[in-house]
Amino acid sequence: MDLVLLSRVQFALTVMFHYIFPPLTIGLGLVMVIGEGIYLRTRKPEYRALAQFWSKLFAVTFAVGVATGIVMEFEFGTNWSTYSRFVGDVFGSALAAEGIFAFFLESGFLAVVVFGWNRVSPRWHYFATVMVFLGSVFSAVWIVIANSWQQTPAGYHLVTSAAGLTRAEITDFWAMVFNPSSMHRLGHVLLGAFVQGAFFVMSISAWYVLRRRHGALATRGFDVGLGVALVASSLLLLSGHGQAVAVAHNQPAKLAALEAHFNTSNQGAPLYLFGIPDVEAKRVAGVGVPRLLSLLVYGDPDRPVTALDSFPEDQQPPIGVTFQSYHAMVALGMFFIGITAMAALLRWRGRLYDQRWLMWVFVVAVLGPIAANQSGWVAAEVGRQPWVVYGLLKTSDAVSKTVPAGQIWVSMALFCAVYSGLLAFWLLVLNSKIQLGPEPVDEDRDGARPGPMLGGMAVLEPRARTADDTNPDAEKA
Repeated sequence: MDLVLLSRVQFALTVMFHYIFPPLTIGLGLVMVIGEGIYLRTRKPEYRALAQFWSKLFAVTFAVGVATGIVMEFEFGTNWSTYSRFVGDVFGSALAAEGIFAFFLESGFLAVVVFGWNRVSPRWHYFATVMVFLGSVFSAVWIVIANSWQQTPAGYHLVTSAAGLTRAEITDFWAMVFNPSSMHRLGHVLLGAFVQGAFFVMSISAWYVLRRRHGALATRGFDVGLGVALVASSLLLLSGHGQAVAVAHNQPAKLAALEAHFNTSNQGAPLYLFGIPDVEAKRVAGVGVPRLLSLLVYGDPDRPVTALDSFPEDQQPPIGVTFQSYHAMVALGMFFIGITAMAALLRWRGRLYDQRWLMWVFVVAVLGPIAANQSGWVAAEVGRQPWVVYGLLKTSDAVSKTVPAGQIWVSMALFCAVYSGLLAFWLLVLNSKIQLGPEPVDEDRDGARPGPMLGGMAVLEPRARTADDTNPDAEKA
């Protein structure tokens, strides 16, 4: 395996493992804000118990995410020194902003969220929860901006030193921030994170429903997750369409690879629902809808779409990986819309928690958003090849020339060992907290009464206070 491919594989392994955790904290943060907000408005104790439970899962996930993210910054300097020198001015400002506006905000208020339930007022605690959520969102903002600049560079000029080394230097900070792809990609990334966090909550809640544990906590937790998942997955469809249109204008070679569109013609281009690209024959063996790609991109079914034959072979992205990862993401996105819409309809009819088969689907469906988020990034990054900075710096020119392949093999093996340990630790702690579950709601203290049966479980609902509640002789009578 050559040095460039080996360096790419190592970075892909580290970043893909790391990316399990940030979307989960972003999505969990939103669920925490919603759950605790409902508690402040209704004073129903089960929502406080749920928010407290979710904050514990958030803290564990945040810690592992921080540990796995540090490695990537070192890899920029070791394996990708030429790249680091070229984008240092751009990435330095974005990563500095991420540290100031995101990491410190998130970590600073996290202690209040986890340990401050009985130490600060409910409103101050809710403020801390919102700050933690915003910190996780700001983290995504600056990382996506930096990555989007690589896809569509803007607000820069090239500077060449006396030694002949070229680097990109920012001339317009806000043009760099609002580069042509950043806002489209940011919205898509955040919605994907919301879906992942919501499905995580629904998976745990569905497991409690199946085990007939935690009554109202399980069903109301599922309701919150279902609401977030339904809205976010539906918006993902619109966001994905907008981003695909932007890619067609800004990175036509990538769009051609995403759709395996090999040959430019004078008629509209088809959209393949699924298939297997044949690079040699320059065709796709699969099911496609004629002219649909042209209609979606340009609103005109007869307008031609730029194909791969418009670019030199050495500037064409890999077709197989790009096509399959993109279509896997789209298929999973449609599954999320379908399964959450079905669950919402059953919930409206009062039959959701009687469907044990559907609860089992939601228990394992948490793997879907993780796979979809990973597939989306694979499509975006592999589809950018052979460029690491689109149109400016090729990946083959960005690696460190002084790091031998043997050292990369050794470090990659060590990373795999350490990451396996971190994954085992995260799953072990997560499982122990899930098995323990939320703190039970004190019915006498919180004025709760058994409610209607859902799926064989009694749902606790607050009972109305009567005159007997204030009459000390009522119990004696």
